[in-house]
Amino acid sequence: MTETEATPSILTTLPPAPEARPQLDDRAAVVLAIGAWVGAAAHRPLPVIGMAAAAAVVALLRRPMVLVVGVTIVASGLAARSHAGLRPVAAGPWSGVVTLVSDPAPTPFGWRADVRLGGRRVELGADEAAGGSLSAALTGERIRVQGRLAPPRPGSPWLVPRHVVGRLDAASIDRVDAGTAPWRAANRFRRLIESGAAGMGDPERSLYAGFVLGDDRDQPPEIVDDFRGAGLTHLLVVSGQNVAFVLVLVSPLTSRLGWRGRWVATVAVIVAFGVVTRFEPSVLRASAMAAVAVTAGALGRPAGSLRTLALAVTGVVLVDPLLVHSIGFQLSVGASLAIALLAARIAAAVPGPRVLAEALGVTLAAQFGVAPVLVPLAGGLPVVSLLANPLAVPVAGLVTTWGLPAGVAAAIGGPGVAAVVHAPTELMIRWVAAVARVSASLPLGTLGWPHLAGVAGALVLATRRPPLRYLAVPIAAVSLLAPAADLRFPPAEWRAPGLVVHRSGGATVVEADGVRPADALELLRATGIRRIDVLLVEGRGAPEVTRIVRHRWPVGRVIDAAEARPQRIRVGALVITVAPPAPPDVRVRPP
Repeated sequence: MTETEATPSILTTLPPAPEARPQLDDRAAVVLAIGAWVGAAAHRPLPVIGMAAAAAVVALLRRPMVLVVGVTIVASGLAARSHAGLRPVAAGPWSGVVTLVSDPAPTPFGWRADVRLGGRRVELGADEAAGGSLSAALTGERIRVQGRLAPPRPGSPWLVPRHVVGRLDAASIDRVDAGTAPWRAANRFRRLIESGAAGMGDPERSLYAGFVLGDDRDQPPEIVDDFRGAGLTHLLVVSGQNVAFVLVLVSPLTSRLGWRGRWVATVAVIVAFGVVTRFEPSVLRASAMAAVAVTAGALGRPAGSLRTLALAVTGVVLVDPLLVHSIGFQLSVGASLAIALLAARIAAAVPGPRVLAEALGVTLAAQFGVAPVLVPLAGGLPVVSLLANPLAVPVAGLVTTWGLPAGVAAAIGGPGVAAVVHAPTELMIRWVAAVARVSASLPLGTLGWPHLAGVAGALVLATRRPPLRYLAVPIAAVSLLAPAADLRFPPAEWRAPGLVVHRSGGATVVEADGVRPADALELLRATGIRRIDVLLVEGRGAPEVTRIVRHRWPVGRVIDAAEARPQRIRVGALVITVAPPAPPDVRVRPP
């Protein structure tokens, strides 16, 4: 028998090779995340023994589709238990010690913060008299409250992802202590950074606190609306990209470590940054992604961005199923998913320099990703965001990577050092604020579903061969310019709660009666006005409305109806009659 003849018989005596287990590839990971999300959204009750059985089956079989089904079942059961824990508190007087789980924020009626009362969360409200001690407190600190408990107001879905089950109206508040060690350390660091920025002017200081610490409480409403109108709202608070910038900042240290040391250091930085920035939903998503990525690397199984995102979302949803109802979490996941799937493809379809094409690819992908949430919620996406984001986002990232260590140096070194190290910080903040202000003032309109469909179709055509490729540019141009064209033909009269816009003969008259200043900016921006010939204001907020409107548009004349003398004014084809105490009357002049 020859050697070649003997080989088959020898092989038949060996045990069969073990069957290769299917691996969780990118597609399976995405399906897994979708299953967890759908299960959490459905939140069907399931006994603990049922969830344990599902987990056991998954552990035993370790097959991707079994894993998906098991995770969906477990997520649904966990979410049902979380929803069951939202049983409202009983109404009645209450006195005791609570722990702050959010930083107190000012409201038109005083101060508001979420607090932990026993094992439950309630929304604490305090007027100006009781809010003195609350205004100086931070997350993690403990306070003594005397007040009255009540169930949450009906129709408050935004309380669900915050786990809030009632409200506590405080009659008096006294500080007890600074809380546990991690929160004490985080709050000392925040106050250190804030003290280093004390020499900055307004609004740079408030924007710096938002960019670096996620503290948006002192940002003026006109600045907030600038960023909203420019599609840059995600920059006003700490977002997922800040986690990446901080990890870049510490990379000279972590890159010198082995995988075990790198894993420990990275996780420690992620947790510390989350405590300092209060674990915002987008920070949770990015922190989970970073933890998954460094863990996969330490195990020798590095994963791409899509699989990392899917596994991170699955883990976060299993830990806190109520997050699927958070708008911030939905936006963060949607933008990240679209960037992972579409950014490179869009950049490849866009002609021109690669740097600009890649920046536009990321921006467009992110807009497609957040559209399912923002279009129904806000009516559309600002067209100008496609220009504003590439101009502002890289500089905002530098504010974090430079401003964080500069803030420490400024606080330790004093005013002289602060003036030097924060000079670049203020310059970068002013650039971002200028991009937001100029972009928000451009009457380019918003992208709805038809416009986004047109842009998507143009991108698809750009990847085809001629002559279809030649249709991409005109279709994209029409889709992007159509919203601005709609604003060129506004109605003669436009009404919203507390606001009326009159147009005729090239003149524009605005009546503002009882509208909130921030709402006035947003509503007027939607009308596409470029100037205001006459602004008629009424109500207690008249001076603030006047100031905030003048921030955005040139205003020819302001008339406070409560203080004006009787008069009759003609502006273009409009006639304004002011006869206190009667409301002003605006009519089109007869021909």
